[in-house]
Amino acid sequence: MDEQALLHIYDTEKKKKLPITVSKDPLKIYTCGPTVYDYAHIGNFRTYVFEDVFIKTLNHLGFQTKHVMNITDIDDKTIKKAVSLQKPLSSITKDYTDAFFADLGALHIQKADSYPRATNFIPQMISIIEDLIQKGIAYKGKDNSIYFSISYFPSYGRLSHLCLEDLQTGASNRQTMDEYDKDAAQDFVLWKAYDDKRDGDIFWESPFGKGRPGWHMECSAMAIHELGPSIDIHMGGVDNIFPHHENEIAQSEAHTCKHFVKHWVHAEHLLVDNKKMSKSLGNFYTLRDLINKGYTGLEIRYLLMQTHYRTQLNFTLDGLNGAKKSLQRFQDFILRMKEAKGESSNFAVSIINKTKAEFKKALCDDLNMSVALASLFDMMRDVNNLFDAGKISSKDGMDILSFLEECNQVLSVLSFDEMSIPQDILNALEKRNIAKKEKNYALSDELRDFILSKGYIIEDTKEGSRVKKV
Repeated sequence: MDEQALLHIYDTEKKKKLPITVSKDPLKIYTCGPTVYDYAHIGNFRTYVFEDVFIKTLNHLGFQTKHVMNITDIDDKTIKKAVSLQKPLSSITKDYTDAFFADLGALHIQKADSYPRATNFIPQMISIIEDLIQKGIAYKGKDNSIYFSISYFPSYGRLSHLCLEDLQTGASNRQTMDEYDKDAAQDFVLWKAYDDKRDGDIFWESPFGKGRPGWHMECSAMAIHELGPSIDIHMGGVDNIFPHHENEIAQSEAHTCKHFVKHWVHAEHLLVDNKKMSKSLGNFYTLRDLINKGYTGLEIRYLLMQTHYRTQLNFTLDGLNGAKKSLQRFQDFILRMKEAKGESSNFAVSIINKTKAEFKKALCDDLNMSVALASLFDMMRDVNNLFDAGKISSKDGMDILSFLEECNQVLSVLSFDEMSIPQDILNALEKRNIAKKEKNYALSDELRDFILSKGYIIEDTKEGSRVKKV
C-alpha cells in the first residue's frame, strides 16, 4: 500500500486486539508446521492459508518479516507409522514432507524463510533439558522419562487462561503423550524414554538414556535456535493453544529467563458439513482429494480464506462451488477491464481510491478478509455499471487491473495472464459466429456443443463472442 498502516490483530493471551508495532528489524514469526506422517488435511490448510494471508498482509503494509515453520518429523505419530510399515523413519517423513511442499505450491502459499526439521535439533533439545534439570524444574520419573514440573512455573495457564490452583500437578499426574485433550494440566514429558516394543529401532542417545524428545520441546528448541529467545508472533490453530503452546511458553521461559512470545495468534477450527472432520464419518478431505474431484488449488484457497480466521469455517462442497463462481466473477471482470475502450472519466479513479481505503482498513482490523473481499465485489459492481455505460477507458481498465494486482499480493487467487485458447476452439468459435449470421442454427448448436465438450463455454457480449474455460 502507499503508506504503512497500523495493523491490529487479536492476541490470544491478552484476549484483545493489539497493534503490531513497527521495528527496524524484521518481525520474527514462528508457525507450527505439519507432522509428516500423512497428507495434511484441509483443516490444517485452513490454518496455513490464514498464516500465509497474515504474513503477506504484513509484507504488503511495509513490514519486514522472518518466518520460520517447523517440520515435525519425530513424534508419536511418525514413529507409529514407521514401525507399523517397517520402514525407516526418514523414508516416511521425506515422502510426506515432499507432499506438503507440493500442496503449498497448489495453494499459492509463500514459502517460509526456514523449515527446520526436529531431527536436526536433538543436541539443542538435550541441552535445554539439561539446563532445566540443573535448575530443578525438570526431573526424571520412575519410567526414566524426563518431565517438566509445572508447579515451578507460576504463570502456567496464562495463554489458555487456565487457573493454576485448579490444575492437577505433580509427579502423580504426569503426561507422556505428545498430545492430550484434558482440561487439567499435568507435568509434561521433555524426553521420552525408549521402549523397544513401541519405538522399534528409533531412538537417540542422551545423558538421560536412550529415547527421543517430546513434541513440545521440539518447537521450543527450533524457535529459539532460528529466531532467538524472544519472538514477535507465534501462530497456529486453536487446537495448539493447550497443551502445546502453553508448554512451549513454560519450558522456553524457564530455560531462557526471557519473555518467549509477544503476540499469540490462532485460527479457529474447520468443520465439514457442520461436523468435526473424521475418516469414520466420510467427511475427511486432503487437498489431493478435492483436486481429484476437479477443484483447483486457487478455488480451495479462496474458500479457506474468505471467512474470518477467528470464526469456525463450515466446509461444504456447495461452498467450494460458490468459491469457484466467485473466482470466475473476478476473472470475468479482469477480462472486461482488458477490453475496456470507453470514454475517459474520473469515476474509475474515485472508485479505486475508495476501495483501496476500505480494503486496507479491513485488513488492518484483525485481518477481516470477508469485509476486504466485499469491498472488491462492490467495486466490480460499480465499475461494471460504468463499463456498460461506456465510461471505462482503456487507461481506466489498466488502473483498475493494477489495483487488483496490488490486492492480489495478499489474496494470491487471481490470474492476470492471457489464457491461451487452443486453435481448434478458436476456429470452431469463428465458424459458429458465421453459422449464426447465416441463421444455420443446427450447425451453430453443433459447434457450441463441440466447444462445450472441450471444457469451454461461449459468452455473447456487446463486444462479440468469446470463449472461456468452464
